Amino acid sequence: MESRVAVMSIIVENMEMVERINTILHENGRYIIGRMGLPYRERRIHIICIALDAPQDAISALSGKIGSLSGVSVKTAYSGTAFRD
Repeated sequence: MESRVAVMSIIVENMEMVERINTILHENGRYIIGRMGLPYRERRIHIICIALDAPQDAISALSGKIGSLSGVSVKTAYSGTAFRD
């Protein structure tokens, strides 16, 4: 199976979505290399950065699920190389 390395950046402006985001990330934990969360209290937002190694369709599905939440923005950058397991 081919996988890609990607970095997903998430901006959370609706704090009611934090629990749902954590649930979605937990469900996809097997793909997560690392995660960094930054609460930016002055602006009342959270910034979450996720490093992933996963099949392209799994990354796209994860981005779509999180991005569909109200008050949440997602951008994903992919490595240029696909890796075979």
